[in-house]
Amino acid sequence: MPGVFVVLEGGEGAGKSTQCRRLADSLRFDDHDVVLTREPGGTRLGEEVREVLLGAGSQGMAARTEALLFAAARAEHAHAVIRPALARGAIVVCDRYIDSSVAYQGAGRGLGEQRIAEISGWATDDLVADLTVLLDLPVDVGLARANDGNRMEREPSGFHEQVRRSLLARAAARPTGYLVLAAQRPADQVAAQIRAAVNALLTHDGRPPVDLAPPDPA
Repeated sequence: MPGVFVVLEGGEGAGKSTQCRRLADSLRFDDHDVVLTREPGGTRLGEEVREVLLGAGSQGMAARTEALLFAAARAEHAHAVIRPALARGAIVVCDRYIDSSVAYQGAGRGLGEQRIAEISGWATDDLVADLTVLLDLPVDVGLARANDGNRMEREPSGFHEQVRRSLLARAAARPTGYLVLAAQRPADQVAAQIRAAVNALLTHDGRPPVDLAPPDPA
Protein backbone atom coordinates (compact mmCIF):
# COMPACT_ATOMS: atom_id res chain seq x y z
CA MET A 1 0.00 0.00 0.00
CA PRO A 2 1.22 3.56 -0.67
CA GLY A 3 0.70 4.74 2.92
CA VAL A 4 2.88 4.23 5.99
CA PHE A 5 1.72 2.38 9.11
CA VAL A 6 3.41 3.36 12.39
CA VAL A 7 2.57 1.72 15.73
CA LEU A 8 3.64 2.78 19.21
CA GLU A 9 3.83 0.04 21.80
CA GLY A 10 4.87 -0.19 25.43
CA GLY A 11 3.76 -1.10 28.91
CA GLU A 12 1.56 0.93 31.20
CA GLY A 13 2.73 4.51 31.70
CA ALA A 14 5.23 4.46 28.83
CA GLY A 15 3.80 7.60 27.23
CA LYS A 16 2.48 6.04 24.03
CA SER A 17 -0.61 8.22 23.74
CA THR A 18 1.37 11.42 24.27
CA GLN A 19 3.99 10.45 21.71
CA CYS A 20 1.31 9.37 19.21
CA ARG A 21 -0.28 12.80 19.42
CA ARG A 22 3.06 14.57 19.12
CA LEU A 23 4.01 12.53 16.07
CA ALA A 24 0.66 13.11 14.39
CA ASP A 25 0.82 16.87 15.07
CA SER A 26 4.37 17.06 13.73
CA LEU A 27 3.46 15.22 10.53
CA ARG A 28 0.33 17.30 9.99
CA PHE A 29 2.39 20.46 10.41
CA ASP A 30 4.36 19.28 7.39
CA ASP A 31 1.11 18.76 5.43
CA HIS A 32 0.97 14.98 5.62
CA ASP A 33 -2.37 13.19 5.61
CA VAL A 34 -2.38 11.54 9.06
CA VAL A 35 -4.82 9.19 10.75
CA LEU A 36 -4.33 9.03 14.52
CA THR A 37 -6.04 6.02 16.05
CA ARG A 38 -5.83 3.53 18.92
CA GLU A 39 -6.52 -0.02 20.03
CA PRO A 40 -8.82 -1.20 21.22
CA GLY A 41 -10.93 1.44 19.53
CA GLY A 42 -10.64 3.48 16.38
CA THR A 43 -14.17 2.64 15.23
CA ARG A 44 -17.60 2.94 16.83
CA LEU A 45 -17.65 -0.81 17.41
CA GLY A 46 -14.07 -0.79 18.64
CA GLU A 47 -14.77 1.93 21.19
CA GLU A 48 -17.73 -0.05 22.51
CA VAL A 49 -15.54 -3.14 22.80
CA ARG A 50 -12.92 -1.02 24.56
CA GLU A 51 -15.44 -0.15 27.27
CA VAL A 52 -16.35 -3.82 27.64
CA LEU A 53 -12.68 -4.81 27.90
CA LEU A 54 -11.35 -2.05 30.12
CA GLY A 55 -14.36 -0.57 31.87
CA ALA A 56 -15.56 -1.02 35.41
CA GLY A 57 -17.69 -4.06 34.58
CA SER A 58 -14.86 -6.09 33.03
CA GLN A 59 -13.45 -7.63 36.20
CA GLY A 60 -13.34 -11.41 36.12
CA MET A 61 -13.50 -11.72 32.34
CA ALA A 62 -12.11 -15.03 31.05
CA ALA A 63 -8.69 -14.69 29.41
CA ARG A 64 -9.88 -16.27 26.15
CA THR A 65 -12.88 -13.94 26.02
CA GLU A 66 -10.54 -11.01 26.50
CA ALA A 67 -8.22 -12.17 23.72
CA LEU A 68 -11.06 -12.73 21.25
CA LEU A 69 -12.64 -9.35 21.98
CA PHE A 70 -9.33 -7.62 21.29
CA ALA A 71 -9.04 -9.55 18.03
CA ALA A 72 -12.60 -8.69 17.01
CA ALA A 73 -12.05 -4.98 17.61
CA ARG A 74 -8.78 -5.20 15.69
CA ALA A 75 -10.42 -6.90 12.71
CA GLU A 76 -12.95 -4.07 12.40
CA HIS A 77 -10.24 -1.46 12.92
CA ALA A 78 -8.00 -2.86 10.19
CA HIS A 79 -10.90 -3.23 7.77
CA ALA A 80 -12.66 0.08 8.36
CA VAL A 81 -9.86 2.49 9.28
CA ILE A 82 -6.27 1.35 8.73
CA ARG A 83 -6.44 -0.30 5.30
CA PRO A 84 -8.55 2.48 3.68
CA ALA A 85 -6.20 5.14 5.05
CA LEU A 86 -3.11 3.33 3.80
CA ALA A 87 -4.74 2.78 0.42
CA ARG A 88 -5.14 6.53 -0.09
CA GLY A 89 -1.53 7.16 0.95
CA ALA A 90 -2.03 8.41 4.51
CA ILE A 91 0.29 7.91 7.45
CA VAL A 92 -1.49 5.87 10.12
CA VAL A 93 -0.25 6.41 13.68
CA CYS A 94 -1.71 3.79 16.02
CA ASP A 95 -1.52 3.54 19.81
CA ARG A 96 -1.06 -0.25 20.31
CA TYR A 97 -1.56 -3.08 17.83
CA ILE A 98 -0.85 -6.81 17.59
CA ASP A 99 2.21 -6.80 19.86
CA SER A 100 0.06 -5.68 22.77
CA SER A 101 -2.20 -8.71 22.43
CA VAL A 102 0.78 -11.04 22.07
CA ALA A 103 2.36 -9.57 25.20
CA TYR A 104 -0.70 -9.04 27.40
CA GLN A 105 -2.86 -12.02 26.49
CA GLY A 106 -0.23 -14.35 25.03
CA ALA A 107 2.47 -13.87 27.66
CA GLY A 108 0.74 -12.13 30.56
CA ARG A 109 -2.38 -14.31 30.52
CA GLY A 110 -0.45 -17.41 29.49
CA LEU A 111 -2.53 -18.10 26.37
CA GLY A 112 0.53 -18.58 24.15
CA GLU A 113 2.26 -15.84 22.21
CA GLN A 114 2.30 -17.68 18.88
CA ARG A 115 -1.39 -18.55 19.12
CA ILE A 116 -2.38 -14.95 19.84
CA ALA A 117 -0.16 -13.71 17.00
CA GLU A 118 -1.90 -16.12 14.63
CA ILE A 119 -5.37 -15.00 15.74
CA SER A 120 -4.47 -11.35 15.19
CA GLY A 121 -2.85 -12.16 11.85
CA TRP A 122 -6.06 -13.80 10.70
CA ALA A 123 -8.19 -10.95 12.07
CA THR A 124 -6.20 -8.32 10.15
CA ASP A 125 -5.49 -10.39 7.02
CA ASP A 126 -1.81 -10.21 7.96
CA LEU A 127 -1.58 -6.43 8.03
CA VAL A 128 1.70 -5.50 9.73
CA ALA A 129 3.18 -2.15 10.70
CA ASP A 130 5.98 -0.60 8.66
CA LEU A 131 7.53 0.61 11.90
CA THR A 132 6.83 -0.30 15.51
CA VAL A 133 8.25 2.04 18.15
CA LEU A 134 8.56 0.33 21.52
CA LEU A 135 8.73 2.74 24.44
CA ASP A 136 10.43 0.76 27.17
CA LEU A 137 10.84 1.50 30.85
CA PRO A 138 11.02 -0.43 34.13
CA VAL A 139 7.69 -1.78 35.29
CA ASP A 140 7.67 0.01 38.63
CA VAL A 141 8.31 3.35 36.92
CA GLY A 142 5.56 2.75 34.39
CA LEU A 143 2.97 1.72 36.94
CA ALA A 144 3.77 4.78 39.04
CA ARG A 145 3.14 6.95 35.98
CA ALA A 146 0.00 5.16 34.76
CA ASN A 147 -3.23 7.07 35.24
CA ASP A 148 -5.76 5.62 32.77
CA GLY A 149 -7.60 3.81 35.53
CA ASN A 150 -8.18 0.67 33.44
CA ARG A 151 -8.03 -2.79 34.92
CA MET A 152 -4.77 -3.72 33.16
CA GLU A 153 -2.97 -1.22 35.37
CA ARG A 154 -4.18 -3.11 38.44
CA GLU A 155 -2.55 -6.40 37.43
CA PRO A 156 0.38 -7.49 39.66
CA SER A 157 3.91 -6.44 38.77
CA GLY A 158 4.79 -10.00 37.72
CA PHE A 159 2.19 -9.80 34.97
CA HIS A 160 3.68 -6.55 33.71
CA GLU A 161 7.20 -7.98 33.82
CA GLN A 162 6.04 -10.77 31.50
CA VAL A 163 4.49 -8.16 29.19
CA ARG A 164 7.72 -6.19 29.09
CA ARG A 165 9.87 -9.23 28.35
CA SER A 166 7.52 -10.27 25.56
CA LEU A 167 7.57 -6.84 23.91
CA LEU A 168 11.37 -6.68 24.03
CA ALA A 169 11.66 -10.19 22.61
CA ARG A 170 9.32 -9.29 19.74
CA ALA A 171 11.48 -6.30 18.91
CA ALA A 172 14.72 -8.26 19.12
CA ALA A 173 13.36 -10.92 16.77
CA ARG A 174 12.62 -8.40 13.98
CA PRO A 175 15.11 -5.55 14.38
CA THR A 176 14.53 -3.96 10.96
CA GLY A 177 10.89 -3.25 11.84
CA TYR A 178 11.34 -1.91 15.37
CA LEU A 179 12.81 1.05 17.16
CA VAL A 180 13.19 0.54 20.91
CA LEU A 181 13.55 3.72 22.95
CA ALA A 182 14.06 4.26 26.66
CA ALA A 183 10.86 5.99 27.70
CA GLN A 184 12.55 7.60 30.72
CA ARG A 185 14.38 9.99 28.41
CA PRO A 186 12.99 13.54 28.06
CA ALA A 187 9.78 13.55 26.04
CA ASP A 188 11.18 15.99 23.49
CA GLN A 189 14.15 13.73 22.83
CA VAL A 190 11.92 10.68 22.40
CA ALA A 191 9.62 12.60 20.04
CA ALA A 192 12.58 13.71 17.92
CA GLN A 193 13.86 10.13 17.61
CA ILE A 194 10.45 8.87 16.58
CA ARG A 195 10.04 11.59 13.97
CA ALA A 196 13.51 10.86 12.56
CA ALA A 197 12.60 7.18 12.22
CA VAL A 198 9.38 8.04 10.40
CA ASN A 199 11.25 10.45 8.15
CA ALA A 200 13.58 7.59 7.20
CA LEU A 201 10.56 5.58 6.06
CA LEU A 202 9.07 8.48 4.14
CA THR A 203 12.32 9.18 2.30
CA HIS A 204 13.08 5.49 1.70
CA ASP A 205 16.32 5.71 3.65
CA GLY A 206 15.60 2.44 5.38
CA ARG A 207 14.37 1.59 8.84
CA PRO A 208 16.21 2.51 12.03
CA PRO A 209 18.23 -0.01 14.02
CA VAL A 210 16.95 -1.36 17.30
CA ASP A 211 18.14 0.45 20.43
CA LEU A 212 17.37 -2.24 22.97
CA ALA A 213 17.06 -1.21 26.58
CA PRO A 214 18.16 -3.98 28.97
CA PRO A 215 15.42 -5.59 31.08
CA ASP A 216 15.08 -4.20 34.57
CA PRO A 217 17.04 -6.43 36.99
CA ALA A 218 14.85 -8.73 39.06
